[in-house]
Amino acid sequence: MDARFVGITDLVEAPSVAVVVDVMRAFTVAAWVFARGAEKIVLAESLDDALALKAHHPDRLALKDGPPTPGFDLVNSPGLLRSADLDGRTVVQKTTAGTVGALAVKEASLVLCAGFVVAEATARLLRTRRGDSVTFVVTGDDGRAEEDLACAQYIAARATDAGTDAAGFLRRAAESSAAADLTTGVRRGAHPDDVALCLELDRFPFAMVAALEDSLMVLRPCAVPSPADDASL
Repeated sequence: MDARFVGITDLVEAPSVAVVVDVMRAFTVAAWVFARGAEKIVLAESLDDALALKAHHPDRLALKDGPPTPGFDLVNSPGLLRSADLDGRTVVQKTTAGTVGALAVKEASLVLCAGFVVAEATARLLRTRRGDSVTFVVTGDDGRAEEDLACAQYIAARATDAGTDAAGFLRRAAESSAAADLTTGVRRGAHPDDVALCLELDRFPFAMVAALEDSLMVLRPCAVPSPADDASL
């Protein structure tokens, strides 16, 4: 697999296959949203768009970074979401980096959104696309976020070598500035367990695929081949 790692601002054209990585916390949160029963996540361009999408469909729930805000129902924290009842709901998500990265590659033929919690499922899905060039979008800190780069490099390695060990990659993420900010309370709208939950390797068995649906970028969970299926590829 030909893999490259870029920041959002480095994207000059739509890649064939894109893996958009936001470990702390957009796509860890997205995985929890699906685990709590949500049907889909609509990725919003702006906070105003998120509220407009909710206003047009009052049964939707709006989610954003930071502390609770009028009009928004959920915050971008896995620790605060893990007990939510989202069965059958549609969530509209707008975050500082993750949703921006996914929207930046919306013309790609395949867009996967990922964090450590869905790393193996994402790598397995990439194994079915052997021979493709894959662009990993490192969303945080203008492409320099160590937790996102570590996760992207781990998924890329697992996609070609299923024996790749996660320990070093997880350690880099745990020592990142984003982890420190969450631990020390610099980021508002956080839970004390957020870092640990973001570093919970392969918590969920699904990958997450984003695609355009009626001009909106919609994220859904996706079943992946089993390890036995991998062996036959």
